[in-house]
Amino acid sequence: MAKVNLAKMSLDELKKLRKDVDAAIVSAENTARKTALAAAKEAVAKHGFSLEELLGAAKPSKKAPKPAKYAHPENPKQTWSGMGRQPKWIKEALEAGKSLNGFLIK
Repeated sequence: MAKVNLAKMSLDELKKLRKDVDAAIVSAENTARKTALAAAKEAVAKHGFSLEELLGAAKPSKKAPKPAKYAHPENPKQTWSGMGRQPKWIKEALEAGKSLNGFLIK
């Protein structure tokens, strides 16, 4: 590679050179990425898998819902685990001066 004397270049020439170097770096990275991806797909295919099968998006874990801790006194189907937002019926009861302990499921 030819040696470039940066000290003799004008500011505009230096900026253009930097822009060209940045573009060359991006291009080289893209080429390397494509080459690596092709090699990975080939290696995985030798074992009977696809890259997507092995590296697919992780499935979100399905956590069991929290058990109900509180129930509406008049409609026991309306429950709340105590986590997250308070249901409207809990808020209204608390505003009316009732205690949260009065809604505990026994």
